[in-house]
Amino acid sequence: MEERKGEIASRRRAYRQLLRHKSAVIGASIILFFVIVAIFAPLIATHDPRDADIMARLKGWSKEHYFGTDKVGRDIFSRIVYGSQISIKIGLFAMTFSVSIGTLLGTIAGYYGGRLDNGIMRVMDMMLAMPSILLAMVIVTILGQNLRNAIIAVSIVYIPQYARILRASVLKIRELEYVMSAKVIGASDLRIIMTAVLPNCLAPLIVLATLGMGGAILDAAGLSFLGLGAEIGEPEWGAMLNENRALIRRAPWTVMTPGIAIFLVVLGFNLLGDALRDVLDPQVKT
Repeated sequence: MEERKGEIASRRRAYRQLLRHKSAVIGASIILFFVIVAIFAPLIATHDPRDADIMARLKGWSKEHYFGTDKVGRDIFSRIVYGSQISIKIGLFAMTFSVSIGTLLGTIAGYYGGRLDNGIMRVMDMMLAMPSILLAMVIVTILGQNLRNAIIAVSIVYIPQYARILRASVLKIRELEYVMSAKVIGASDLRIIMTAVLPNCLAPLIVLATLGMGGAILDAAGLSFLGLGAEIGEPEWGAMLNENRALIRRAPWTVMTPGIAIFLVVLGFNLLGDALRDVLDPQVKT
């Protein structure tokens, strides 16, 4: 009972610290803004993001087109609004998939050790030996060039990071007294892992997952910019950069707007992730 009260009190302290942390407030506000835009995109957008009006091509900012139009007359503001749906979806899917598989592999490797640990970690080391964007390009080339496969590729690329951080945490926790006591009284490995090991690995996992969402969005935009992600015409920020990169001098708003959107959403996740690390990491707090 006392331990439960201590956990609740610790969570309340962490919550209050986050509310007082400027980076956390700014980062969460940016993320919340884009989430709201993504949810209410049909109500916020002023035009269909795929409708082209050749007579209105390359128009600057105006009351009719807040962020101007691109080379085929599509409304950039509406494309940015609908692009937020794609970016948030990329971040959520990549985080969920990567965290799930990485947690499973890292927990198994750290808890059981031996040859199983060595085999899993060597595979993770081979994946980490390649630059993330290059590995993602290879996976997309194998699976096929579209947005869905780009999301899958980005998700796979981030698995080794979660696996290694979980393994390191599990290696420390499995030697603690309460884990050893649970083994002595005959508790199953699954019960020990679910009740004693994983709950104590959540802090570094939450921090890494938050930072990873921003990285996943940036990598997916990079693949689209290289022509390996979203198809031409899709309102995806990286694809918008790719389509209009030749117009950076003639019509800079066509490139600046999606670039700023990518910058802001990644900045939001990075600020929130750094704040979570400051609050949850005991070494930082010390």
